[in-house]
Amino acid sequence: MKLVLDKKHGNRIEFIASDTSISFANMIRRYSMSRVPVLAIDKVVFYDNNSAFWDEYLAHRLGLMPITTPDKFPEGGEVIFSLDAEGPKTVLSSELESSDKDISISQGQIIVGTLAQGQHLRFEGTAVIGTGKKHAKYQAGLVAYGEEDKDLRMFVESFYQMKPSEVILRGLDQIVGDLELIEAELSGKKPAKKTAEKPAKKTAEKTEAAEKPAKKTAEKTEAAEKPAKKKPAAKKKATKKAKEE
Repeated sequence: MKLVLDKKHGNRIEFIASDTSISFANMIRRYSMSRVPVLAIDKVVFYDNNSAFWDEYLAHRLGLMPITTPDKFPEGGEVIFSLDAEGPKTVLSSELESSDKDISISQGQIIVGTLAQGQHLRFEGTAVIGTGKKHAKYQAGLVAYGEEDKDLRMFVESFYQMKPSEVILRGLDQIVGDLELIEAELSGKKPAKKTAEKPAKKTAEKTEAAEKPAKKTAEKTEAAEKPAKKKPAAKKKATKKAKEE
């Protein structure tokens, strides 16, 4: 398979894929759109909201805002986005403060809502990792392809959580990960982590087994030393008896 980058513009790229099949290109497309982990706000706690927008409406808007997602972000990890704003003003996504300095809303000009005089909005949103398979807000972008002579032209549009090239690269990482799991299941091999744990366990058992004879030897030595300590006392008794005779 050979790839040649043809066009690049902002969050979009186009490349030519040769020596490949439509089925393989479709697998890349599906994985890139539905299996790439992406951060999105999943839960919002409102402490104060007397604006014209319901909590549910604002939570929905916050959930769809693109968040910069670093590669290999830990599963189960969380990033908190907070806001404390008072009108009159138009609240923008750039005003949300992140608990992680390296992660932020990637597009700062998205309107959260408009506050009138005396209106106050304060909340905390929790962003977690998910995939497009679960919800559209976790989708990294759009991927499509079309036939061009004997080659395939692939189109990639990122939703700003990552570069468009990263959408494809991370999708390929997911494919490789699944293939490794299938190979492990078919070959009967266990995951690397469990395999690594077993030698350590055996080493601990060997060490424990080696310590037992040493412990027994120490006990025997201690037992042998006790009579040795009593011998001088017996010698004294013998000397005393000789003097009396």
